[in-house]
Amino acid sequence: GVATVDKKHQIIIDAQAFGEGQEHHTLKPVLETVQQRYQKLGIADNIYQTGAVVTADTGFANEANMKYLHERQINGYIPDNRFRSRDPKFAGQKTKYGKRHQNQPKTGWKQVIPASEFQFDPVAMTCICPAGESLHYEGTRTDQNGVPRAHFQGRLLQCRHCPKKHQCMQNPSSASHRKGKGRQVSYTLEVRRGPTFTDWMKHRVDSQHGKQIYSHRMSVVEPVFGNIGSNKGLNRFSLRGKKKVQGQWQLYCLVHNIEKLANYGQLAA
Repeated sequence: GVATVDKKHQIIIDAQAFGEGQEHHTLKPVLETVQQRYQKLGIADNIYQTGAVVTADTGFANEANMKYLHERQINGYIPDNRFRSRDPKFAGQKTKYGKRHQNQPKTGWKQVIPASEFQFDPVAMTCICPAGESLHYEGTRTDQNGVPRAHFQGRLLQCRHCPKKHQCMQNPSSASHRKGKGRQVSYTLEVRRGPTFTDWMKHRVDSQHGKQIYSHRMSVVEPVFGNIGSNKGLNRFSLRGKKKVQGQWQLYCLVHNIEKLANYGQLAA
């Protein structure tokens, strides 16, 4: 967690995971660690009940985290990954400025026959592939946002001898051995539901106050990780173990802070 103080002397605590892919699991431990730290320093027994604001990027947005913030009355602002598409100010952003990573090398993923070309029947819970074969129903599971999805998988013998497997599967050779898998598709199931904690957070983030809070976060917190990750080259940890990783991270933070003091310390004084 990174803590800053804005012009109104308001503490803004930002949850940030260095790396991608597992952020949605780390919000609770990050906030609890920050709370324990402030309690140990004698500043506040519960820093989140003293006007502190919690922010985090879209990697932390899921139903469980929103519920955690709501139940503990934490003043948090965590946008979902479509919050900019709802803001008219960003309507022409991609055409005006281009897309990020547009010149990156190919990842090896190819265009395959999309799941929309399969015949999915949500009533009978069946799925037929473009070759006319029935896929096996693997069950219904909820994703990290609590949305139920029906999963289907092609049987090995079906996919192994299918003339369309090279257009349908990312890795057609997977169907050639008995421990492999056939083509997999999943579909979102429409459910009637009441308001969720994610809906509650969407209203907070889309409000004028929420936009102001999050824009402040972008200008204060993100440059820190941009400097450490891009300029200083810490794109992955070279050590293993929590203590060693923590030590390496703190050394990089130390260099970052010394650099800020050298460049801007005179202005602050």
